[in-house]
Amino acid sequence: MEKYLEYIKNLDYAQKSFDIGIDIFLFIGICIIAFIVNFITKNFILRAIRHIIKKSKTSWDDILIERKVLRRLSHLAPALIFYFLIPIAFKGNESVKTVSHRLASIYMLIVGLFTVDAFLSAVQDIYAKFEISKKIPIRSFIQVIKVILYFLSAVIVISMIVGKSPAFLIGSLGAMAAILMLVFKDPILSFAAGIQLSSNKMVQIGDWIEMPKYGVDGDVIDISLTTVKVQNFDKTIVTIPPYAMVSDSFKNWRGMSESGGRRIKRAINIDISSIKFCDEEMLDRFRKIKHISNYIDTKKKELSEFNKKLDIDDSDLVNGRRMTNVGTFRAYVVAYLREHPKISKNLTFLVRQLSPGPDGLLLEIYVFCNDTNWVNYEGIQADIFDHFLAIIPEFGLKVFQNPTGSDFRSAMVKN
Repeated sequence: MEKYLEYIKNLDYAQKSFDIGIDIFLFIGICIIAFIVNFITKNFILRAIRHIIKKSKTSWDDILIERKVLRRLSHLAPALIFYFLIPIAFKGNESVKTVSHRLASIYMLIVGLFTVDAFLSAVQDIYAKFEISKKIPIRSFIQVIKVILYFLSAVIVISMIVGKSPAFLIGSLGAMAAILMLVFKDPILSFAAGIQLSSNKMVQIGDWIEMPKYGVDGDVIDISLTTVKVQNFDKTIVTIPPYAMVSDSFKNWRGMSESGGRRIKRAINIDISSIKFCDEEMLDRFRKIKHISNYIDTKKKELSEFNKKLDIDDSDLVNGRRMTNVGTFRAYVVAYLREHPKISKNLTFLVRQLSPGPDGLLLEIYVFCNDTNWVNYEGIQADIFDHFLAIIPEFGLKVFQNPTGSDFRSAMVKN
């Protein structure tokens, strides 16, 4: 009897060993099939698709290749082999089938997540090629979608491992909401601010903005979920959180660029002691100046008729209305700027006197240059004022300037 039981026992061990050997053989076979499928997918199918894409005229499919969307997607091929063949091969072994099935599902979920991540990055790159991307950037929205996908994927993976429903895990996270709000405070604030910046078109890539508080004075080169990147004109790069641009004020020069004109607002200080009435000799000299020759004749006739109408003796300069050298110079400035090809005639055009003070009489020029490029603008503005400062003495005027060391020395020599 004992020998019979020993024989049955040995048969049972042999059967178990045989079953284990079969399972190992089937598992190795599945691994070989998965390897072959992976090899074919990457070296033949993927290579053929790449060849077709390179021959196409469109550029968006090239971006899919650069972002490795198809390569990441190809990792699903061996995972699908394990997912479908292992349950068939291990029908009688529920524990192995369940564990293998879960591992294959988790792997496919991770592969799918990385594929979607690469696809969203490719969408962002494709969108960046369109002009509208400068006005409505989507990088922050793409980043939010990625964060949500990674969060949901992590919940699903954990639920697969512990065998609980994803809804149960998400419900359990409600107690941690306060902690999550504290940890992700900056991304949440930045996301809300980013939506406000984009929807209200407050800032776009390429805008020139100024925020002295943060040392910002340059062009916006990137807008993301948590930062706005600005390259200053000294080539330094400053990053600021989007919510700072909503809570604090900043200057955006986009309106200047879109208007097609850049403001010139600068005053010339005229020495008040050099201002005087124009006599006939001065008027004859001014009449030879191209820009105001017609103005001199017209204005002289107008004043003469006015004085004659009121029976004013104009033999004395103090009687009646008279032309002045500063008024004539102002007329010259207006005429010169109106004929200047780089001064806009459609935007505000103003040459005015400000209240005289300790620094003399301020003749302010308030016009717009039709070239908004910074370098060109500065050159045009400098050329205009070079000309005005050089021609002022021709009108018998002097530019006001506080006394310098040379002035004091000249005064001492004279004394």
